[in-house]
Formats: sequence, C-alpha cells, structure tokens
Amino acid sequence: MITAIEDYFTKGCGRCERFATPDCSTRQWAQGLNELRQICVEAGLAEKVKWGHPCYLHRDRNVVIFGAFRGDFRLTFFNAALMKDPDGVLEKQGANTRHPDMIRFVDNAQVVKMKAVISSYLKEAVEYAEAGIKPPREEIEIELPDELVDALDSDPELAEAFRNLTPGRQKSYAINLGSTKKPETRTSRIAKFRPHIIAGKGALER
Repeated sequence: MITAIEDYFTKGCGRCERFATPDCSTRQWAQGLNELRQICVEAGLAEKVKWGHPCYLHRDRNVVIFGAFRGDFRLTFFNAALMKDPDGVLEKQGANTRHPDMIRFVDNAQVVKMKAVISSYLKEAVEYAEAGIKPPREEIEIELPDELVDALDSDPELAEAFRNLTPGRQKSYAINLGSTKKPETRTSRIAKFRPHIIAGKGALER
C-alpha cells in the first residue's frame, strides 16, 4: 500500500494489481477526488495516508476518508452516528452498517455541485472533533463463532483491536464467519481477517 499522499492521486492506493495503471479506479475519478481533496484542505483538515487512502484529520482525530471503486467514489465520515444529515445525502456502506456514513459520487461533476453541502458537513464533523465528542457506544448482543472466540483468547493484540471495533464491524465478522459451515474455513478466514481487524475495519471493507 502507498505511504505518500500524492501517490494516491497519481497512481492509486496500491491495494490491487490495477495500481499505477490506467485501469485504476482513482484514474476514472481523478477530477472528483482532487476536488474533494481541495474542499477538505480548505476546511483546515490535516492530510495523511491511512490504510492506503487519503484520510483527513482534526486534532489528530479521523474526520473523513476517501475511497474509489469502479462504480463510484466516496467520502466516508468517521463517528457518523453524530452526523445530523439535514440534506439527506449520507448513505450506508452496506447492510451491516448501523448509521449512514458516506456521500457517494457516481459523476465527477457532483463534487463541485455539492461543495456547499460537503463543506457544511465537514464543518459539523470538525466541530465534534474540536470538542472531543464521540458517539455513545452502542451495546448489542453479538454471538461469535467458537473459532473467533478461540482466536481472540490466544491473541491479545487481536482481542484488543476487536473490542475497539464498532458494533457494526464486529457483527460483520460474526455474519461472515457464520456463513460457512466448515470450522477449518472459518479458521482460515480469521487469519486473513486479522490485518483488517487490527486496522479497525469491518469484514467487507477494503
């Protein structure tokens, strides 16, 4: 994965074989991504690479992160449970996402058209970061597969990272692992999921 921010906007994230090729999703959405970048910088956010993507912070707290895919590109808000969404532009990333957390763009021209809305949402998110406000932790009952319980018991670093995941992300692993019948398949998946869990990601996040 990339470590230099400029590489994302010229080559991609480095997470797949399409990196630094004309087929990279960041090439398709280059105009929109650069315009999003400018809006975030104008909002006073600090720019940093995290998980191979541009992440924008205030007072060392994550505020938003970019993502580019074949069919769209996205501006995703951390601590989305706090966002009021007066313009109704936030969407859920998937069925296991508890709160709408992203603005999805399917046309480069959307960014300029939505600049005022994007800026107002960033301002709201920055105010939460400035005040140190975090959403209340939601307690939900999640039944974990035995293989995951064993893995957490034997790996303190993994256990701590899993505990720090949002309930929705924890649930995404329970659902994914529960969808297979063979214990050995679940064990194999847990090994593959470990870097995602350590990085604070859900099972379906890239």
